[in-house]
Amino acid sequence: MTTIFGIPMALLYAQLLLGIINGAFYATLSLGLAVIFGMMGIANFAHGALYMMGAVGAWFMLNTLGIGYWPALILCPLVVGAFGMLLERFVLRRVSHIDHLYGMLLTFGIAFIVQGIFRFWFGSAGLPYAIPSLLTGGVNLGFMFLPYYRAWVIVASLGVCFLTWFAIEKTRLGAYLRAATENSKLVQAFGINVPVMIMLVYGGGAALAAFAGVLAAPILQVNPTMGAEVLIVIFAVVVIGGLGSIKGAIIAGFLAGIAEGLTKAFYPEASTTVVFLLMAFVLVVMPTGLFGTKTQAAATSVSLPALAHESAFMRWALFGAMAIGLAIAPLFIYPAFLMKAMTYALFACAFNLMAGYGKLVSFGHAMFLGTAGYVTAYAAKTWGLSPELAILAGTASAAVLGLVAGWLCTRSSGVYFAMISLALAQMIYFLALQLPQTGGEDGIQSVPRGALFGFIDLSNPTTLYLFVLAVFLGGFLFLSCLIRSPFGQILKAIREHEPRAQSLGYSTDRYKLATFVISAALSGLAGSTKVIVTQIASLTDVHWSMSGEVILMTFLGGVGTLYGPVLGSFVVVAMQNYLSALGAWVTVIQGAVFVICILTFRRGIVGELITFVSARQREKDRRGIAMPAGSKVVTGT
Repeated sequence: MTTIFGIPMALLYAQLLLGIINGAFYATLSLGLAVIFGMMGIANFAHGALYMMGAVGAWFMLNTLGIGYWPALILCPLVVGAFGMLLERFVLRRVSHIDHLYGMLLTFGIAFIVQGIFRFWFGSAGLPYAIPSLLTGGVNLGFMFLPYYRAWVIVASLGVCFLTWFAIEKTRLGAYLRAATENSKLVQAFGINVPVMIMLVYGGGAALAAFAGVLAAPILQVNPTMGAEVLIVIFAVVVIGGLGSIKGAIIAGFLAGIAEGLTKAFYPEASTTVVFLLMAFVLVVMPTGLFGTKTQAAATSVSLPALAHESAFMRWALFGAMAIGLAIAPLFIYPAFLMKAMTYALFACAFNLMAGYGKLVSFGHAMFLGTAGYVTAYAAKTWGLSPELAILAGTASAAVLGLVAGWLCTRSSGVYFAMISLALAQMIYFLALQLPQTGGEDGIQSVPRGALFGFIDLSNPTTLYLFVLAVFLGGFLFLSCLIRSPFGQILKAIREHEPRAQSLGYSTDRYKLATFVISAALSGLAGSTKVIVTQIASLTDVHWSMSGEVILMTFLGGVGTLYGPVLGSFVVVAMQNYLSALGAWVTVIQGAVFVICILTFRRGIVGELITFVSARQREKDRRGIAMPAGSKVVTGT
């Protein structure tokens, strides 16, 4: 039998064919993302939910309405496409005039809502969907048995990909779409209704996702979470092909599927990470992907509060009040809740340094929290290091990871930056899942707390709480001083007007990289401390949903403010703890809070409060200037 590197050729052919089948799914799903990003500039986080809606919709039509596969292949994309158009018209359009980051965050919250509702209706278990009778059976190719349905998936995906490419690249409608992406106002001046066009584009992208979902239903177990994991792979595929490139999405989709299939033949354990390794390699050589046309995405511009005048006394008074409040809080609130909230608050403050002051919104910040947690747990349990040395090892590992990831991510900005950081974080997640040192799905349990500096016993609840409080206050104070230092002032100048800062001689890329590393190190400190408190390092802390939670905490409390992330963290942790009995509705509530925050108060709770106080202060100062001393106010009746 012919072999290559000890692998039988028959096995290689079989894995190659399976890779092409997977690539067909990836290409079809990536196509919808590329269409939406190309027209709207939004990395659509709701795409996985729309894909899931197509699959669940097909199952519902078959098992409840008696509608078979072939009608569902048309009806589900139409229904989900109509839902997508309504979503764009009444929700996404409300943030279309501001930075595209908010559209991305809005779709993130919408995905949470849709997934939570479907989990409540259909549960989390897999739902079987029968292969249509016309496509049962298969053909023996000699090296493998090819089911007819999988062959149909390849043909259908290629057909849809070609039709979409032809419509975008070779028709008048496609020409209008391409022109509108460059200058929508000019296109609208020629009498073309651009808002309607955008609505149709989003609906078309949603329909493509639903079509892929119906194709996947007979192969995969239909369940409400099926879109969450594949979405991250699809984002990596789109980044490889070049954000917004139709041709890139198709080619990268099949390329990723083939790479994944061949890797299963040579090194199966790496098959789940090869797409992200491929993405990292492509980005090092070509920062905008294989067929990306935009050298940089638009810079992220978050909505920041108008800062009120703050004296040194006021700063220390606020810090002292927070420290005293947290010190006496265990008398009234369960200490375990407070310690968890403080570790998350430090994590959110570290993220806020990048998002609020460095203008870098990362969707992969969980990789620093989780990596530090695993290193700390392993150092404490396996190496027997004392807690301070284990925490130091975890923090240092996060800083090193931040240096490597930051070097790659900060070469881009805006949506590019967010997507690259997300893909890198998912690569770290799969490594944590597969490495034997991390314990796989079980994680590292029973982590010893030990004695701090050899004599402070952290197994004592009071001592442990005071230690966590000291770590949080120390990290917060460090960030507060850093933001007010010359480094922080330069960072603010870069945030406000980067070209001007560059004209003054500042190396903005170095400042961004330094900010990335500092934020990663502090996130690692939070993750290391959390492991000592909970005594377990698990995949939860490195999963992409944790990155979503820290974004929610920061934006809910107030991005670009010192105390906003702290308040947001306590609110989110409180929701998780006290609403846990609601099950799937917790996800719905979190998503709804996120959507409301983005739509109504983008500055966050603390940000809106600062803006209100600042406005009142300016009004008071204006009245004081307009009214000379000693003058009297005469009122009439």
